[in-house]
Amino acid sequence: MRIVRLSEFDDNSTIMADMVIVGAGPVGLTIAEHCCRQGRRVILVESGLETENPEHSALNEVENVGELQQEAQIRKRVEFHGSQAKFWSPNVQPFGVRCRALGGSTHAWAGKSAPFDALDFQARSWVPHSGWPVDREHIVPYLHRAMKVLNLSPKAPPECFDTGGLRSFYWQFARSRVDRLDVMRFGPEFLGRQPADIDVLLDATVTNIGLNSDVSRFSHIDVVSIGGKHARIEAEICVLAAGGIENARLLLASTEVLSKGVGNHNDVVGRYLMDHVEARVGRFPTDQMARLTKLFGFYGVHHEKRAHMFAHGLALTDGAQEREQVLNAAVFFSTERAPDDPWVALKKLLRSRSDDIGRDILSVAAGSGFIARGIGMKILSDRRTPKVFKDLVVNAAIALSPNLVADEFQSQGLPRKLTGLRMEAICEQAPNPASRISLSDRKDKFGVPIAKIDWRIGDLERKTLLRTAELSHQALAQAGLATPSLESWVTERRTQDLVIIDMAHTLGTTRMSTNPRTGVVDVNCKVHGINNLYVAGGSVFPTSGHANPTLMILSLAIRLADHLNLELARG
Repeated sequence: MRIVRLSEFDDNSTIMADMVIVGAGPVGLTIAEHCCRQGRRVILVESGLETENPEHSALNEVENVGELQQEAQIRKRVEFHGSQAKFWSPNVQPFGVRCRALGGSTHAWAGKSAPFDALDFQARSWVPHSGWPVDREHIVPYLHRAMKVLNLSPKAPPECFDTGGLRSFYWQFARSRVDRLDVMRFGPEFLGRQPADIDVLLDATVTNIGLNSDVSRFSHIDVVSIGGKHARIEAEICVLAAGGIENARLLLASTEVLSKGVGNHNDVVGRYLMDHVEARVGRFPTDQMARLTKLFGFYGVHHEKRAHMFAHGLALTDGAQEREQVLNAAVFFSTERAPDDPWVALKKLLRSRSDDIGRDILSVAAGSGFIARGIGMKILSDRRTPKVFKDLVVNAAIALSPNLVADEFQSQGLPRKLTGLRMEAICEQAPNPASRISLSDRKDKFGVPIAKIDWRIGDLERKTLLRTAELSHQALAQAGLATPSLESWVTERRTQDLVIIDMAHTLGTTRMSTNPRTGVVDVNCKVHGINNLYVAGGSVFPTSGHANPTLMILSLAIRLADHLNLELARG
C-alpha cells in the first residue's frame, strides 16, 4: 500500500489506473480491498487527509432550502450531531454530517448496525415508489460477508417479544479491532492492515467526471489539492463512493459533455433524497429502569471467541405495517443523564466554567464511586495497557454485564449518573422525487457549485411515528410491562408539533432501478448508459428501511466488488 498526497505530484500530472474509487469512507475502502490484485492498479481518491481538519471540512458546505430551518430543529441538530464530528458546524452543514478524511463517516458514527427486513425490498401498495430490483434472499450472502468486515456476529439473541403488532428487533455495534473501547473507525483499521496493491491519494478533491466523445464511457476524473495542484486520473473503471450528497453533486456538476450532468438524462440524479425520521415517544421513571433495561437493554453474544454487543428494541411486524398503512418503524430505549452528573460537574470545575461551585463540588463528592470507575476505564483505554488484558476484561464484562459495557461505550468511558429511560421511535422515509439535491448558485473554493438540499418530510412519516408510539404503548401494556408517560404530541395526536431532524443517513439520490426513467443506476450499480461508471453507497437505495444503513451499504459494496472483479477479469 502506498499513501501519497496530491501536493507531492507535479501540477497537471496524468495518473493511470485500472480502477479509480472516489471516496475513502467505509464503502470505498471495502471495494478497494476486495478489488486489489497483484498486477492491478487500484487508486483510492480521498478529498481529505488521514484525519479531519478545518480546511477540508469547509468543503462540506451545503445550502439548505427544505426542512431543518426552524429554531427548534437547529437546536436539536446541534445537540444531536454536535458531539459526533470534530469539525461539524450547523452553519456549514445545515443538512447531513460528512467527514472528509480517511475512514469517512466512521469518524462520527456510533457503530450501530442492523440488516434490512424482507419487506423493505418489496413493492408496497401503500408506499409510493417502493420496491427494489433485488430481494433480500439475493443480498443475504453479502450481508454475512459485510458482517465480517464490520466485526459483527451473524447470530443474534433470541426474539422474546411478539405482541400487538410489535416484535423483537436487534441492533448490533461494530467493535473496533484496534481500540478495544471504541466502535470501528475504518481509517485506523485500514492503516493497521496495510493492504497491498492499493494506492491512496489524499488531499485530492474531485471537480469533474469526464466522459468520452460519444458519452458511452467514463474516461477520467479531474482532481485538485487544497493548495491548488491539479491532476487528471484516467482509468478503465470509476466508482463513486463519496456519500449520498457528494455522489449526486459530482454527477450534476460534471457538465463539460452533458449539460444536465452525468447520468441525468431523465432528471433523476439527486431526487428521492431520504433519511430516517425519529421522535421521542415517552419516558419511564427510574424505578422501572431495572426491569426494562434487563429486557430492552444490551445483550452480549459470543461468536468466534469474541463478545458482540446487541441492543434490543421493538419493530412493527409486516402485518401491522400493512394493516395500519404505515412505513417500517421501530422503537428503541436510551438512558437519561442526571442534571447533577458528577463527570459533568468535575469538567466544569476543572475548566473554571462552573456557575455554581458549591453545587458542583457536592455533585463530585456524591459521585465519587462514578469517578473511581471512570479512572478504571481510562486505564483500560491507555495505549500502555496490554491488548491481551484489555480483551480479557472487555469480553468478560460483556458476558457479565452488557448494559454496563454499553454505558461505557456511549459515555466514552466516563460513567454517568442516570435518572430515567426514554423510548424513541424511528422510521423509514417514503421515496419522494420532490425531496432532492440540486446545485446551488454558490460555489466552493474550486469553483464547483455546492449542493442545494431540499429535504421534505411527508404526512406518511408523521403518521408512522404516531401509530408506532401508540402501538408500542399498547403492546407493552398487553405484555404486562411498564408503559411510558407519553409525550404530549402523542397523547394529543399533534404530529405537527414534532421536531424532526435528519439522522445523518443520507440515502436515495442515485437510486437503483431497472428503468432509467426512475433510477440512476442499474441492478449492478452501473450508471445507466455509461459502461464503466458505477455508484456505491446509500445513494443507490430505492427505499431506506428503518435500520441504520451501514451494514446494508457494505453488503451492496461487496456485491459490487464481485461484479467489478468479473468485469476487470474479462478485460
